[in-house]
Amino acid sequence: MVSESISESEVQKAVEEQEQRENENDGKGSWKHAAFHVATTIATPAAYAPLPFAVASLGWPLGVANLVSGTLTTWYSSLLVASLWKWDGKKHTTYRDLARSIYGSWGFWSVAFFQQVASLGNNIAIQIAAGSSLKAIYKYYHPDGSLTLQHFIVFFGAFELFLSQLPDIHSLRWVNALCTLSTIGFAGTTIGVSIYNGKKVDRRSIRHDVQGRSSSKTFKAFNALGTIAFSFGDAMLPEIQSTVREPSKKNMYKGVLAAYSIIVLSYWQLAFFGYWAFGSEVEPYIVASLTSPKWTTVMANIFAVIQISGCFQIYCRPTFAYFEEKSNGRWSVHKYMIRLAFTTLYMGLITLVAAAMPFFGDFVSICGAVGFTPLDFVFPVLAHLKAGRSSRRNSKLRLPVIAINVAIAICFSVVAVLGCIGAIRFIILDTKTYSFFHDM
Repeated sequence: MVSESISESEVQKAVEEQEQRENENDGKGSWKHAAFHVATTIATPAAYAPLPFAVASLGWPLGVANLVSGTLTTWYSSLLVASLWKWDGKKHTTYRDLARSIYGSWGFWSVAFFQQVASLGNNIAIQIAAGSSLKAIYKYYHPDGSLTLQHFIVFFGAFELFLSQLPDIHSLRWVNALCTLSTIGFAGTTIGVSIYNGKKVDRRSIRHDVQGRSSSKTFKAFNALGTIAFSFGDAMLPEIQSTVREPSKKNMYKGVLAAYSIIVLSYWQLAFFGYWAFGSEVEPYIVASLTSPKWTTVMANIFAVIQISGCFQIYCRPTFAYFEEKSNGRWSVHKYMIRLAFTTLYMGLITLVAAAMPFFGDFVSICGAVGFTPLDFVFPVLAHLKAGRSSRRNSKLRLPVIAINVAIAICFSVVAVLGCIGAIRFIILDTKTYSFFHDM
């Protein structure tokens, strides 16, 4: 009896210690922090600055329809991913772990692949966008300056290497709060200047029809689908949710809603006013289309650099987390030096590719098609079905929810294929037109 009671007390003590360790590892962020992270991840200038160009590639009817459907679908799928938190009673703090819990090892490796494509492609596009914005600021003050786009890509890479030494996503919360404010500043400035520029020109000279031959129009439309998918890219929701305090689901729902409020207020206005102002001649990175007043374009570029500096970091974290999982042990000087060496290698690779092939629009499209579409449109609805979460409490809604989820999966699987075709074609054309390390 004594040994049994001792054994039971030891077991109880071990359970309590385990619960205490889990509680210590619980997220500490509020729903506001979740909103900062989600908004910073999705609503980045590198994501929504190409939207007027995407709408121009589709024309008004298709452009509006695709942008609105993309917004509603990713908002819905974000809520589905948040609902799968502890779906089987266990925490799944990364997208890869969530996929493994539902689909097994092939789910883990599939998501790991798509997440790496999304992260690498997104960060290459961010490097190019940041370099372009820094160069524009530099040229405003030094019109005859000798520094090229490649110099500014390297400068931004060095700054991101410094931020990469922060330990985790939660440690970036104040950086991302500043980035969220910069998102609003960038959107407000760019929308205002677009309207101002649009009113100054002769409106009869602005064309809103899709330019080119039939084949060219088709590939432009394919490319635009990948661009719109990229603009809603958020392959980091479980990682963000793991930083949020309990009740995690409720806080994450509120954070997603707040983030998407910012997204709707910025995305739609910028896409539609940008296309209205510049028509079919709008640039892939809309800031390049802004002409006057010059100081406002400088302000927009400053906001852009601040915002995407935080977004870059969030997309680094899956790679860093995977590496740190492999290097067991507590923090030490030796482990820190290994981390420094790894982050330097990572930043060097991203910076080299961005400097050598500064084709912003092409990277945006292929990253959206191959990386973000599977993770943000297809996987959430299929995972929700596989996990058996389709309207358990209301059997009347079960079949409609299943039908909606299957339709989303099929539709956006087609979008992924078409977007990839369009992006590859434009990359081939650009590599024929421009040399490596071209100063765009």
